Amino acid sequence: MDPIFAGTTRGRTALAGYLTTALDAVGAGVRTRGGPIPAGEPDALARAWAAEFGALLPENGAGPETALTEVVTKLAEGAADPADPACAAHLHCPPLAVAVAADTAVSALNPSLDSWDQAPVASVLEDRLVATLAGLTGYDGDTAGGAVTTGGTESNLMGLLLARDRIVRGLTGTEAPQTGIPAELVGKLRILCSSVAHFSVARSAGLLGLGERAVVPIAVDEADRMRPDALCVELMRVRERGEVPLAVVATAGTTDLGAIDPLEAIAELTYAHRVWFHVDAAYGGGALFSDRLAPLLAGIGRSDSVGLDLHKLGWQPIAAGVFLSRDRTGFRTLDRTVAYLNPADDEAAGYRSRLGLSLRTTRRADAVKIAVTLRAFGRRGLGELVDRCHDLARYAADAIGADPRLELRAEPTLSTVVFRYRPPAGGDPDQANARLRRALLASGKGVVGRTTMPDRSGTAATYLKLTLLNPATTQADLDKLLLDLLGEAELAR
Repeated sequence: MDPIFAGTTRGRTALAGYLTTALDAVGAGVRTRGGPIPAGEPDALARAWAAEFGALLPENGAGPETALTEVVTKLAEGAADPADPACAAHLHCPPLAVAVAADTAVSALNPSLDSWDQAPVASVLEDRLVATLAGLTGYDGDTAGGAVTTGGTESNLMGLLLARDRIVRGLTGTEAPQTGIPAELVGKLRILCSSVAHFSVARSAGLLGLGERAVVPIAVDEADRMRPDALCVELMRVRERGEVPLAVVATAGTTDLGAIDPLEAIAELTYAHRVWFHVDAAYGGGALFSDRLAPLLAGIGRSDSVGLDLHKLGWQPIAAGVFLSRDRTGFRTLDRTVAYLNPADDEAAGYRSRLGLSLRTTRRADAVKIAVTLRAFGRRGLGELVDRCHDLARYAADAIGADPRLELRAEPTLSTVVFRYRPPAGGDPDQANARLRRALLASGKGVVGRTTMPDRSGTAATYLKLTLLNPATTQADLDKLLLDLLGEAELAR
């Protein structure tokens, strides 16, 4: 078969045809699915799809049109579709069409951001994007540094890596990657974060050689926000035990309630204790676009580093995380000079790589789709989309609060709504809600989230969750989703 490469003149013509085929296949699959997720039990669906795919590597190829039609149709037919208003379980957004178009161009050109000669303009564009988002965050765009990441997990790891290496550098004058953690610090470095912080904070501690037990959980208030008084006490206790506070990680948008820690108060404590201050704003960072919600993040600009995810409240195709550091010089811990990528004389001549700004070497130009979106919508346009999602969450919360069969866990902060179904007297609410979510999935009518958190008495309980990241959803859509959920509850009685 004659290979046709996307970046050539002939390839662009072929690509236009292939994209039409692929989009037609998406449409066919969506029509077959007919809802937010395919109906059926997961094991039965998996067996059917495996049989239908057949051989993925046949002796002789089926050809591009046939392969695209077959595989993409199945992909769409079997997708959990975030563009469907009834798909509201996770922090997984429908991507904007303009961002997908930009992403397609990146796929066609296939630049890699590890060296200048593989991605000249994309390197400059990412640098400008970092400066722009640094300014939005409250950093000085001229002195801040950063890079596009795969998401909040990588961004949290980056922040803690820079924090660890700053401490090691201060004590030894050398970089941790070369020397390791000094003996006097082994087993003594501590990371403080709220008790409901993202699990990737503990995972990062393990990956950095500190051990997950290095993470000290800080008590939260009734709205799941870190308590500054509890943080102050734990910082002092850490020092009294002869341990060393490495970093404080605040959360701007917890996964369940969308809680935003009191960033100004936490900044004061980290300044007083001279501790690195990282903000995990993977979810809540999108609030910076909104005039209404941005004040909730007051103090974020006082942090040392921050992680944003624009594949949440930014409507980008995955992945579109961004890691930012207030001081770009901290990235020197990642600096490497590699003869085949960024020799010193090339760097001196202006061919500057971005190799020292990321944990990855080969790195896709994900900055392009973000830059296109920012330019297309502007801050105000994106802020309107954020506000629409917030309005939907408030409407859903009101609807849930008005129905005696449902119980609202808390008023929404961003765009998540946590609630549960109240079964008839004598029913187990945890089992009832777990079964109800699975029944809704199996019916193909809706996708709602599930979590466990303390109820009003402090007892761990199973709750359902709406994560509303589709600004095209209507109030009528939410009414139908709740009606379908209650309908499944009635069937189960």
